[in-house]
Amino acid sequence: MVQIIKYFISKLVFFIILQNVIFTFSASSEPSHGIAMYGDPQLPHDFVSLPYVSTNSKTGGVLIYGERGGFDSMNPYIRKGRSPWGVRAHVVESLMGRNWDEPFSLYGLLAESIEVGPNREWVEFALRPEAKFSDGSSVTVADVIWSFETMGTVGHPRYLNSWKKIENISKTGPLTIKFEFNSVDLELPLILGLRPILKKADWNDRDFSKSSLDIITGSGPYKIGSYEPNRFITFERNPDYWGADIAFNKGKHNFDQIKYEYFADGSGVFEALKAGVINIFRENNISRWENSYDFLRVTSGKILKSEIPHQRPTGIRGFVMNTRKEIFQDWRVRDALIHAFNYEFINQTINSTKQPRITSYFSNSTLGMREGEASGLVLKYLEPYKDNLMPGVLDGYRLPVSNGDIRNRKNIRIARSQLKLAGWNLIDGELQNANGKKFEFNILLESGSNENEAIMNIFIDSLKKLGINAEISIVDNAQFKARTRTYDFDLTFYRRYLSLSPGNEQKLYWGSEGRDREGTRNYMGVSSLAIDKMIDNLLSSNSYDEFIAASRALDRLLTAGRYVIPIWYNPVSRLAHSANLKFPVKLPMYGDWTGFLPDVWWSE
Repeated sequence: MVQIIKYFISKLVFFIILQNVIFTFSASSEPSHGIAMYGDPQLPHDFVSLPYVSTNSKTGGVLIYGERGGFDSMNPYIRKGRSPWGVRAHVVESLMGRNWDEPFSLYGLLAESIEVGPNREWVEFALRPEAKFSDGSSVTVADVIWSFETMGTVGHPRYLNSWKKIENISKTGPLTIKFEFNSVDLELPLILGLRPILKKADWNDRDFSKSSLDIITGSGPYKIGSYEPNRFITFERNPDYWGADIAFNKGKHNFDQIKYEYFADGSGVFEALKAGVINIFRENNISRWENSYDFLRVTSGKILKSEIPHQRPTGIRGFVMNTRKEIFQDWRVRDALIHAFNYEFINQTINSTKQPRITSYFSNSTLGMREGEASGLVLKYLEPYKDNLMPGVLDGYRLPVSNGDIRNRKNIRIARSQLKLAGWNLIDGELQNANGKKFEFNILLESGSNENEAIMNIFIDSLKKLGINAEISIVDNAQFKARTRTYDFDLTFYRRYLSLSPGNEQKLYWGSEGRDREGTRNYMGVSSLAIDKMIDNLLSSNSYDEFIAASRALDRLLTAGRYVIPIWYNPVSRLAHSANLKFPVKLPMYGDWTGFLPDVWWSE
């Protein structure tokens, strides 16, 4: 309880400071130890460690995760194949690393310094002379240039946008690399600082674009150990890790081994926790958290339950409608389905308690849209597109609310009216258009997603009141990833985590280019000049006011677009873990996110 009180105090202080600070971009005229999206990084050049590590951490022990699905590749940097998360998390490093107690600031990792032009029209990194790959070879400028060029041309689509903005890459010294840009993007130096660096020589006789189980050589604290595809993989701490003593890594990477066990579904993972096969588990179902943790390993004290608060936006979690499909192209149809989705009843049925609902993509943060009409800079940004905006963008939009009754009569009436306006009428108990086409669609779910299946079954019952026939298709992990990658679905589960510093990744999530290009995160198939422009505004903002306005305008466009039926979010992360696993008292702003587990945990 004390920890949670401290969290809310710190959150209040943070946002008070944020509201009063002018975010001006700090032009660098000389090499620096770090860089922030706006202003200067919080940590001084002589910092000794990140603020959320523990001085009491110990090395040793094993951390064992449980994962759904499986893997058939070791390359997470291409579109093909399914690779273990641990490769990018534990094995491969980038030029710089994030402090997760700031909205978006980077500090030297493989690079000991960074320098940018007066308007961030270029960036230059200086490699640490001691930086080495796990085989003992030095990380070179050639490795850096090859990594950027290869991923930018044949890598995953998430790398392509930034690659297009690079006009030239040059070796400016034995350990320095300069990138010059062809467009304005104040975030780009930071994005490049986070790009993975691989060993060029590893790929002399290998095709980078082809999926394989060949081991990747990284410079990180762990090496790939033993593995069996679709069963398990281990990552072994490198005793000769070059970066163990730099300030950015002090107190981190404490486990001797990190192991991922794979299971067919989420139920299998939970049973593995009960049986002691794994020693940590993220619980996303609050009802199970409150009612199903009475098994022996918990009651005996061998497993502890920890709640980790955070200060990040809710992001979006729910069920996305694929507007590439004709049936979902009319916003009134999507609005009807959102009204038919009886959130209050579903929340009570599934969670046995009231979970807060996601109200917009950036809700729970200062980046989120405000209620009522758009005004100020937000209005200024949106007005040029007013003739093509969805209802609710300018005048304000709120999700429908029911009284919690299973019948949901008021919202069903509204849904029926919207469908009629969209050309759908009830004929002989079935919803049809003027051509006699029936309103029916398929819901794609991944095997083992029992909660989502339960939600959709309730939703299907509501749709029947409208004369809509919906069916669920359940596929295994490999099929689910393949079909969502190619947008082969009508409606499916959708989740996107969002940070306190949205930027280039927004193009991958909902940029127009992603509508017709496979492998992006634009599942809804949105193509909007207004959305593209708001993302551009995020990237070119020179002040706090401009940045916040662009974010809130983007939030309005996405939310009022009615592309996703949002469900709940967790204001805390719920972790069940062995009693010997410890984490620092000081929590990062982002909470249980990247950079927290396993990075700063340890075993006693």
